[in-house]
Amino acid sequence: MPLPICLTLAHSPDPDDAFMWWPLTGRINPDGSQQPGEAGKPCIDTGRFQFKALPADIHVLNKRAAAAGDLEITALSARAYADVKDRYIITACGGSFGDGYGPKVVVRTDQNADSIKLSCEDCLAKPGVRIAVPGLQTTAFLLLGLVLGPEIAKQRDRFVEMPFEKIIGAVARREVDAGLVIHEGQLTFADAGLRMMLDVGAWWKAKTGLLTPLGVNAIRRDLDRMHGLGAVSEIAKLLKQSVAYSMEHRDESTRYTLPFALANVSRGGQTGEAPTLERVERYCRMYVTPETLDMGERGRDALQHLFAEGFKAGLCPDAGTVDLA
Repeated sequence: MPLPICLTLAHSPDPDDAFMWWPLTGRINPDGSQQPGEAGKPCIDTGRFQFKALPADIHVLNKRAAAAGDLEITALSARAYADVKDRYIITACGGSFGDGYGPKVVVRTDQNADSIKLSCEDCLAKPGVRIAVPGLQTTAFLLLGLVLGPEIAKQRDRFVEMPFEKIIGAVARREVDAGLVIHEGQLTFADAGLRMMLDVGAWWKAKTGLLTPLGVNAIRRDLDRMHGLGAVSEIAKLLKQSVAYSMEHRDESTRYTLPFALANVSRGGQTGEAPTLERVERYCRMYVTPETLDMGERGRDALQHLFAEGFKAGLCPDAGTVDLA
């Protein structure tokens, strides 16, 4: 019997990504190490392929896809797809969509010691305002850029890139004036004494009536050449089976993801209430939805519109027509 073909499945270390892929990769620890014994084995038949999980910050994965393109399967910010569309194809499953909600700009509740007071979203355009962001290639930053306008978004000295889990702490410690929070930080920022100024997902919904595309899953297009015609489609079907299994076993999946949320808080040096199972479950229900199993035309149309708006504003390359695996 031939050895299985090993493929790396890279994903962000946030709970919803961990939720989706453990049935395919087996259980891993937040540091990426495989859990021993039966726990480390996949729950579904992976056929001729074997999948190795690689958790990494989404900004790192965006940059790696653009620079090296070596990962066979990878999570991407939806916006980052425009940089790698010739190398990767988006899968119909594995996407994260908000429906009237999404990444949030947060500021300190107590601004008495702040030299720049931020009371409304228009204040973000004030000279000297510095905003922590999870990466300039993220969808969250693209949406914020559409809110602020390209003239502001292109003033890169206004924006401080940092790992997503460090943003809340940086705002609380007054290292920046505001922060753009993604992942489970959308639910935990108030624990650090912060308040929401703007929800870019709500802004997008009000402007377009569409879902807010945030993260996507993508497969390298050349896998058909490497492993035979139809390999990309074969892999995409296995990915969908993984998402379906995780959703059918939602309680088990949620319990598995809790350590990832705890690790993110620990890495970020955040204070306040530790993530609870109930909060992680709420977050996973927000971002593991029917569109995660299959985005369909509703999801594809949202992606297409986001890319068109981003290109028109000069905030991302032309992504062309979005095709799906």
